[in-house]
Amino acid sequence: MKKNTIQKLLAIGLSCVLSIGMLSGCGSKTESGAGAATGEAGGAESAPAAESTADTSASTDKASGDIPTLIWWTVGGTTPSDYTDCLANINDYLVEKLGVKIDIKVAGWGDYEQKMNTIVNSGEYFDMMFTNNTNYSKFINLGAFENLTDMVQTTTPDLYNFIPEELWNGVTIGGNVYGVPSYKDSSITQFWYFDDQYVQKYNIDLDSIKTMQDLDAPFRAMKEGEGKSFYPLQMAQGSPFNGFFNEYDGLTAGLQPIGVKIDDETRTVVCTLEQQDIMDNLKLLHQWYMDGIVNPDANVLTEVPKKLPFSSAQGWPSAAATWQTLNGVEKYDVFKVFGPLYSTETIQGSMNAISVNSKYKEECLKVLELVNSDSKFRDMLAYGVEGNTFEYVSDGVIKKLRDDWPLAAYTQGTFFNMSITEDADPQQWEQVRKQNEEAASSVCLGFALDITNIQNEVANCQAVWDKYKYDMLTGASDPETTVPKCLEELKNSGLDTIIGEAQKQINEFFK
Repeated sequence: MKKNTIQKLLAIGLSCVLSIGMLSGCGSKTESGAGAATGEAGGAESAPAAESTADTSASTDKASGDIPTLIWWTVGGTTPSDYTDCLANINDYLVEKLGVKIDIKVAGWGDYEQKMNTIVNSGEYFDMMFTNNTNYSKFINLGAFENLTDMVQTTTPDLYNFIPEELWNGVTIGGNVYGVPSYKDSSITQFWYFDDQYVQKYNIDLDSIKTMQDLDAPFRAMKEGEGKSFYPLQMAQGSPFNGFFNEYDGLTAGLQPIGVKIDDETRTVVCTLEQQDIMDNLKLLHQWYMDGIVNPDANVLTEVPKKLPFSSAQGWPSAAATWQTLNGVEKYDVFKVFGPLYSTETIQGSMNAISVNSKYKEECLKVLELVNSDSKFRDMLAYGVEGNTFEYVSDGVIKKLRDDWPLAAYTQGTFFNMSITEDADPQQWEQVRKQNEEAASSVCLGFALDITNIQNEVANCQAVWDKYKYDMLTGASDPETTVPKCLEELKNSGLDTIIGEAQKQINEFFK
């Protein structure tokens, strides 16, 4: 993409006015499970391995009286005991509309990355999969996702026309589309928030907090006042400090140790772990961990506790209502610390791809089209079953009856046709519009790294990073000793080759 496409991408702010932003930090510049909405899979078992050849068509199944069931992997919280019954209710509606069923498998926030890697690498059968900028390019290069470039236009033209061209451009890799983007906010704005009771008790001056270092004083005041068993900053494997790498454009590589500083006009690709700002923040996290400000099991915990005294998420100001509900907190005091910002990576924050081995590729697209066009089906995926997990209180407004529906709404499709919760700010759409209009742009907006020639190096470096990241990003390890070890292994695994290839592509793209 050249300059004209980049200019189109800048127009997303106008085209995404009526979209909901990320409710938990997971729909934009994604860090697995980041933000307030955290959990783990509970009862969502892996789909059994199946034949990888698409030798059975949906039309054959229907002709024989069998109703195709599409296996859809996603990320979310713990599944409730009646999850299977709820899915059956949803499927009654889906059979009526499309003549198919869906079996939605939920990988927990802390398990998602590893689980999806296992599914793809083992060849386990699936039909659809939620994907984002952490694994989209990688799975494309592994040949896991179907090329949808032509099919989405011929099979589901309404879906293709509904989603703005700018979003399709943002998910294009090597000239082809392999995922259906979620039509919602495509820029990121980072918010931090404190439980108001601690703000009042310890006279925390929110206006003075701009950096992680500024959090040190209020964290220590809270720790001293609340006691040994109180942890102001609570994290888990799938929920490290959300937004930690915001200052760097990850180039859609899905590899956090590389990036370009978002305002570096030279577009120099660097190893983020070698940058002073990243190192300083890693040291701060470790000091917090050692001083009992961070929960001691953060690096092994798979689900972050409720009632967080402080957290970090991407969204918009009125998303506080959602964060309060998710955490069981009466009031959060929310303030912006970063953004809004556009990058190709943020556009790829939420997509759904179709397996190259799926027997029902066209049916999958039609399900995704229904998500984006049918408000009743959209609400079912987002909130569950009417009368059980939610109820309508007015047109387009729902009340949650339970808080255990596990599916993350940002992963499924647009929010344009989804009802809002009764506690939502009526001005939330205006807030999203304003953020989109005011969004700055990464210097690499429009660029997506092609890892075809470096996929082995990327895979090897990702394996190294996976080994170290939980300890690093929760503060459990000392960066003075851990970072050098990690860097040595990364470089032995081809990090310099990746950086060199990325720099070459960027120079060519922006010349």
